[in-house]
Amino acid sequence: PMIHLKTDVLVIGSGGAGMYAAISATRNGAQVILADKSLIGRGGATIMAQMTTAAALGEEVPDHWTKHLEDTLEAGRGLCNEELSAILCEEAIVRIREMDEWKVGWARKDGKITGVAAPGHSVSRCVYVDFLNTGPAVAKCLRTQIVRANAVMRVSGLAINDIVIQDGAVIGAVGFNLADETPVTIAANAAVIATGGLTRLYARNSASANMNGDGYAMALRAGAELIDMEFPQFFPIGHLAPRLVGMDPIMWDPFRYKLGGRLTNAKGEEFVQNYGGEDKGKYVTTRDIISYGITKEAEAGRATPEGGVYLSFQHLSEENLRDAFGPVIDRLAANGIDLTNRPIEVSPIAHYHMGGIRVNGRMETRVPGLYAAGEAVGGANGANRLSGNAIPEAFVFGERAGRCAAGYATGKVQAWSDKAATVYVDQLNDLTAHQTDTNGEQAALGQMWAELQNLMWEKVGVLRSGKKLTDALTRIRKMRENLAILTPAAGREFNLTLQDWFDLRSGLLTAESVTLSAINRTESRGAHQR
Repeated sequence: PMIHLKTDVLVIGSGGAGMYAAISATRNGAQVILADKSLIGRGGATIMAQMTTAAALGEEVPDHWTKHLEDTLEAGRGLCNEELSAILCEEAIVRIREMDEWKVGWARKDGKITGVAAPGHSVSRCVYVDFLNTGPAVAKCLRTQIVRANAVMRVSGLAINDIVIQDGAVIGAVGFNLADETPVTIAANAAVIATGGLTRLYARNSASANMNGDGYAMALRAGAELIDMEFPQFFPIGHLAPRLVGMDPIMWDPFRYKLGGRLTNAKGEEFVQNYGGEDKGKYVTTRDIISYGITKEAEAGRATPEGGVYLSFQHLSEENLRDAFGPVIDRLAANGIDLTNRPIEVSPIAHYHMGGIRVNGRMETRVPGLYAAGEAVGGANGANRLSGNAIPEAFVFGERAGRCAAGYATGKVQAWSDKAATVYVDQLNDLTAHQTDTNGEQAALGQMWAELQNLMWEKVGVLRSGKKLTDALTRIRKMRENLAILTPAAGREFNLTLQDWFDLRSGLLTAESVTLSAINRTESRGAHQR
């Protein structure tokens, strides 16, 4: 059996960027299919985001989008695509106000949307719903708009594997239904890749299970270009110890820049100022510098027992902490963490990716009909993303991609070709036809994921060398060869090993792209420390 669907615009991924793209495409006259491996609007990175959204609203203090742009370019270490950066900073204001009209619930003080300070920003411009609930609130708001958009067909549990190209242009895509492995073909005049980043490739990460680099690999196979792939961003103060259950490992940033948490090595010394930061008493140093500093302290033998550094709030009273973060303090207490009596241990964690698919200002790739949005896009953030720019990037680039894809796709005669899709359908059918009853193949897929994550963390992580990168590249290419001879486990109903196989196919190609790019950039810049 096979399912065939038709639409004007196919949006792949339903995080903030994908949902905004679908909303934008349908209000510009297109019929849309919004597809996701997870439940629509409940997978990806947006719903996991707990912190702030950068936009130069200027309600509490004077601000302008050009100041936001200056800060973005400075954080990007001279590698930003300035056209994309300008679009992000200028249109973030429009998108934040639009979501305010949709009742997302931006925090207010005296009737004005509140903006707070964040590292790298020259003005307090980062808005939020509340400090640990911004992502869920944003996702809920966008889901509501999606439900109201009658021209959007929502398809959960659909894994899109390949974009189908004919005569150099997009004509649709091929995937499968996760519930029973039924092949699915979709005729579409345009496709928007909004599948997020690649941080699942690292052993220590803050990602959802979907962040395999799917979109990058899909775009590359379709003929699009990638840019800045050597720049995964490592969030410097990801939680390390004691054990934390049910809370985001990157939650400490707002605590730190709002209350002044002190970062010290195992000897109790503040150290970020020794690596080019201005951290002591200010806490405004950007993520790339802090990640570098923490890693160098560990390398020098000044790490804490679990291999990180200390983050201390012991100079603050419980009253100060509760005034700032209220019930979060009780959730920490339930984990046995009392910030007034002991520091916690933190260290870098893979969090975001500055690189991605190369697009122009209309979010177009070099393949006609193929667009990208959100974290799938490369170039706007250069070598280091400014704190707070990820969520507006999803909104701004999602809206643009949907609008431009609708303009390209609507009114066109569909050029779907079963013949052009045959190679992808045949691959899928061949994998399912050779599924094995033994557990060996399934175990091999799991072992390969673990090996890839450890390999990327150890050799393509925060501190890199030519030898580490070359060794990693050799092993990744061998793993790609090994994957070709593995097959998923037997059974069609809710058998996720088929998805594991395709996830690894994307993950290994993306990992090779990151590693090869890192080899070719022999300097140190931003998140790429050679």
